[in-house]
Amino acid sequence: MLSEGSSFMKGIALGGTFCLLLSLLGSFTPGMQSSPEDHHHHHHHIKAPTKDELQSLSDSQMVELSQRVRVYCVIMVQPSVLVYWSTAKDTWGKHCDNAVFYSSESAKALEAVDLNEQDEWAKLRKALKHAYDNAGDLRWFFVARSTTFAIIENLKYLVLAKDPNEPFYIGHAMKSGELEYVEYQSGIVLSYEALKRLVNVFKDEDKCPERGRALWKLSEEKQLAICLKYTGVFAENGEDIQGKRLFNSKSVGSLIQDSMDKKNLDVVEGCCSDLAITFSGMSPNQMQVMMFGVYRLRPYGHNFHDSLIFLPPEGSDND
Repeated sequence: MLSEGSSFMKGIALGGTFCLLLSLLGSFTPGMQSSPEDHHHHHHHIKAPTKDELQSLSDSQMVELSQRVRVYCVIMVQPSVLVYWSTAKDTWGKHCDNAVFYSSESAKALEAVDLNEQDEWAKLRKALKHAYDNAGDLRWFFVARSTTFAIIENLKYLVLAKDPNEPFYIGHAMKSGELEYVEYQSGIVLSYEALKRLVNVFKDEDKCPERGRALWKLSEEKQLAICLKYTGVFAENGEDIQGKRLFNSKSVGSLIQDSMDKKNLDVVEGCCSDLAITFSGMSPNQMQVMMFGVYRLRPYGHNFHDSLIFLPPEGSDND
């Protein structure tokens, strides 16, 4: 009996030690070494140009800027939810300069690049590599699931004065332990330089393994951040001039409800930015309604006083 009791107590002690070890491991991101400068880094707050900044530009400069910002959309789809693929294709996807859909498998009804891959991180890697190889002269990349709704013109406005030959990794920046990353659900923006560095580090299995070697599986958004951090690219939060979030993981309705629950005097003001780029968590029908509200409904005679215009991609039938 004494022997059995002793074994029981040893089991408890070992179990407790293991749980403590797991909790300690949870406080940092596996497979990643931090340099001293990493501890002093905080993600920046990326803001669009102000009206005053735009007004200081000549007409020719504004035209040049509006034509220079062109976006390659990497849209990840699942064959099991074709309705989201068709909705993204018929709505906001038409506003990308090039919208390419990427799938885990081939489907007759799905016009997409077949990645022949089920693992989410490996699939995302393949999609980003394909986008890099086929981007042509496009220098900005927007990565999203087909369940996300995006206003591409607002994205172009955010990066209007940014140089794509500098490393940018933008979206809704979040933090997990010491790792800062951009939330996948609300969309990820990468500049050409950031994507180039990422594709290069894909070749280094020690820094950026295709199949994770952690004790537990990391989400693809965190895997992406780890690989980018090794190349000196860090998550940056997209905001408007008032500091409001531009990338949202909820629908407009949910954000308005959150604002009402907080008893804001101005519900809409407390809800969303006028220049919001993404929303998520909507049904395909709700995405169609968003499309109507964003691109078609107009108060007759009202002038929005926009300083520049983003023309649709050549040959596009967008709204």
